[in-house]
Amino acid sequence: MLGRPPLLAAALALVALLPGCAGRTAPTDALPSLYLPLTTGATNLDTVAARDMISAYRHNNGAAPLAVDPELQRLAETEAAAMAAADRPSNSRTVRSAITRLGYDGAEANLSAGYHTLAEAFSGWRESAPHRAVMLAPEATRMGIATAYAPGSKYKVYWALLVAK
Repeated sequence: MLGRPPLLAAALALVALLPGCAGRTAPTDALPSLYLPLTTGATNLDTVAARDMISAYRHNNGAAPLAVDPELQRLAETEAAAMAAADRPSNSRTVRSAITRLGYDGAEANLSAGYHTLAEAFSGWRESAPHRAVMLAPEATRMGIATAYAPGSKYKVYWALLVAK
């Protein structure tokens, strides 16, 4: 019984402090880039963090890491912007053809919408067999990844992940 009053006092002190915390959020600069919301147009996708996260996932699954390729990056940016302008995801077959026309082999693409952070996109792709297959494409050595913000869209953020050899 002797331990109860100090414990009760400590609990009451914590409860008294809680209202001061209500409504406060961590500043976005304190968040790792994979958790930054891309739904404002003020935040850009961290391609290095995306590459590192996908490469680590590939490593854990026996695949080689990926390098960000400037041409694939430009194509990913163009594709994400086109999807945002059309307010719908594109056909990955068309994008794979464009990658192949640029001279790459083994072209694959994850085209999606609605993920608001890099962490959400990665988790969603990892849980989807077709998207996971793109991230783990065994022949892939290069990648490009981009987002486009569409404020009037129900999706808000469009994603393009392109991989190739």
